[in-house]
Amino acid sequence: AYEDFMETLGRPAHATLASHWARLIEMIYCSERMLELLEDPEILSKEVMNYEGDYRGEGVAAVEAPRGTLIHHYKADENGIIKGCNMVVPTTMNNAAICMEIKKSASKLIKNGNVPESVLNRIEMAFRAYDPCLSCSTHSLPGEMPLEVVVMTEDGRVLRRLRRV
Repeated sequence: AYEDFMETLGRPAHATLASHWARLIEMIYCSERMLELLEDPEILSKEVMNYEGDYRGEGVAAVEAPRGTLIHHYKADENGIIKGCNMVVPTTMNNAAICMEIKKSASKLIKNGNVPESVLNRIEMAFRAYDPCLSCSTHSLPGEMPLEVVVMTEDGRVLRRLRRV
């Protein structure tokens, strides 16, 4: 899959919608790597596992996930009960790129303040390529996600609002 991707799109791939294909390749790799790790006897070594149950109290980790980098930080009490958790999720890190993609898409599709209803799904495609959150990427039927497009002049004056609720 990776070789086909590189042959088709080159390096680096700048097509936003190619991220779906890239995520698929990454998920295949992750599945293969998980099998390798599960079959490795060292995965149960004392360097990896906390067999004694020593109180560690706090931990931070970063993992590259199909949506992007996920950073998580946990604090636990002496009983191992989580007392604090902070996560920086891929949607947070991708926010600027998502906003730029929406602006680029809307600028191409909206002309002279004319925003036909059919444009909303196409603008929505721009941010869905980033898979911004589980609820909007997997639990919404096509055309049923609330969306608002605000057409503004460069000085911030609102020309038109188009809503789908």
